[in-house]
Amino acid sequence: MSVFVCPVCREKLNSCGGSLRCPKGHSYDLAKAGYVNLLMAQSSKSKRHGDDKAMVAARKRFLEKGYYSPLLDGLVSLLSKFIKDGDTLADLGCGEGWYSRGIMKFADESGMDIALAGVDISKCSAAFAAKSLPSAEIAVASTSSLPLGNESCDICLCVFAPFSMEEVRRVLRPGGRFVRAFPLEDHLIGLKKLVYDSVYANKVRTAGCDGFAVEDRLEIRSVLRLDNKQDIADLFMMTPYYYKTSRAGQEKVAAVSELETPIEFGIEVMRKQ
Repeated sequence: MSVFVCPVCREKLNSCGGSLRCPKGHSYDLAKAGYVNLLMAQSSKSKRHGDDKAMVAARKRFLEKGYYSPLLDGLVSLLSKFIKDGDTLADLGCGEGWYSRGIMKFADESGMDIALAGVDISKCSAAFAAKSLPSAEIAVASTSSLPLGNESCDICLCVFAPFSMEEVRRVLRPGGRFVRAFPLEDHLIGLKKLVYDSVYANKVRTAGCDGFAVEDRLEIRSVLRLDNKQDIADLFMMTPYYYKTSRAGQEKVAAVSELETPIEFGIEVMRKQ
């Protein structure tokens, strides 16, 4: 039985050859890359959802060089306090799966069997995630309408991705945790100064809401030093700034071969009451 539910009738999905099928007959084929598309057509009129192939590939190259390892280490440190054998973890906006892969490596080395469900609106991201996380279930879906059952998850993880607090509340079991990573005020301000004439600090918003208690919080601050054009280009392309920047701004980034910038991450753990 799959961890996912049918996006039409919300019944549990079951594996049936190369597809997932619900008791009411709705069927969803598994892509060759290993993910299932559960994104309802009416969710958006856009032909392209989420990150494109170039953006996903840039992020994959950048992350695999370990530049954001302090964030992964922080996530594992906090999760190690409560994650347990048999838990179901949903990665909301899983991207190419780099953070989940690190978390699952920790769980495996600790002797824990964890069920992982990754959700991302981008088919490109889901394809990368399915290949890097063969034991996980990966679905193309919106985080504002998760293909997960009520109170079906022990942990929801969200790293720099959009999410719906109502959906997080719905899918978490009582006592379950929502682990959210977000940029702090000066995260990547060195990159922004390179691109923009006027630079503003990031607005930091906590996700606290009724029915949840903040259980833990961690702030990670470091300095990132890049010494080649490829890594600088990958960092730029994996951020929202790339597609919001003029051609002149993109050329500024392409011209530099060294970049130094603060990287600042916040991690918040909220427990469903």
